[in-house]
Amino acid sequence: MLAFDILKPSLGASSAQELDLYEKATQRIGRLSGVEGVALGSFVPWRDAGQFGPGVQFTVEGFTPENGEENPRARLRIVSPRFFAVLGVPMFDGRDFTSEDRAGNELVVVVSQSVAQRLFPKRDALNRRMWWTDPYFGPPAPRRIIGVVADVDDENVVGRPALAVYHPVQQMRVAGRLFVRAVGDPYALVTPVTQIIHELSAQQPVERAATLEDIRAEVLAPERVNAFVLSGFAIVALLIAVVGVAGVLAFSVSARTREFGVRLAIGSAPRHLLMRVLLEGALIVGVGVVAGAVGGYAFSGVAATYLENVQLPGVMATFGAAAVLASAAIVASLIPAVRASRVDVLQALRSE
Repeated sequence: MLAFDILKPSLGASSAQELDLYEKATQRIGRLSGVEGVALGSFVPWRDAGQFGPGVQFTVEGFTPENGEENPRARLRIVSPRFFAVLGVPMFDGRDFTSEDRAGNELVVVVSQSVAQRLFPKRDALNRRMWWTDPYFGPPAPRRIIGVVADVDDENVVGRPALAVYHPVQQMRVAGRLFVRAVGDPYALVTPVTQIIHELSAQQPVERAATLEDIRAEVLAPERVNAFVLSGFAIVALLIAVVGVAGVLAFSVSARTREFGVRLAIGSAPRHLLMRVLLEGALIVGVGVVAGAVGGYAFSGVAATYLENVQLPGVMATFGAAAVLASAAIVASLIPAVRASRVDVLQALRSE
């Protein structure tokens, strides 16, 4: 999926001429070899995150806010017909926009599933009316809901339920983004797509061509660097803990050679000796792991009062670290205990 910025030039044509250019361009681009679908939109997922604020307030017929409750906010998106099919967004109910949804005809919108579930939990959202309450849009203009699509969290890489309202581009007369679904190498289409648009309007800018996959990787790059660095520090810390635990237990067991000799001399079996040492080592590391986990979670709660975005480690990470420490403790206890259980009794008794 290729995304292009096709912003309106500073000395460009009117909105009607601009839409006519986009319509001709999408028709010609759709006939290119290797193009599966073409659509227009107003927002490139992830790359345009945060450009339009927290959303716009709106309401629907039959919805009455409770005392002190504000009208809900939704992301306003402007799309062309077949936008949802091209981007692979499932439509749960109703219909997509068509060429008939243009200026002068009935105002219509498509809403996300979260809008339908939140504002129409027991009723059908189709054919209900909604309108924006933000003063920027002037007097309220009711728009009929003609479709319900799956939630698309186009601002966060880790998707969450998203309230969104989609307008047809022919009624809002603004787009700014071109989406091309490619078969094969998507970047091979950048040049022919750019040429087609420039043949229709030499002043029309075509910028920042990139696949959604590469856009996602670019947005995630800082997070990946942070994760790599922090993971490195975490691994070093875990290794230090493993070496410390193993060293302390190995020294403790090695220092008990005379004790092992006495136990062997009075008839203790080597396997009983080994089991006793392993249980003692497991007890020590178990107490340490529990104390460390409790202290770590308590400290994270204190740190959260001073720092933002403090997240506790997941269950798998916690149990993984505990398992590594427990394994190191068992090995550290086992090796010197096996060595001690195999020495001559008299030699063990003379160790001191």
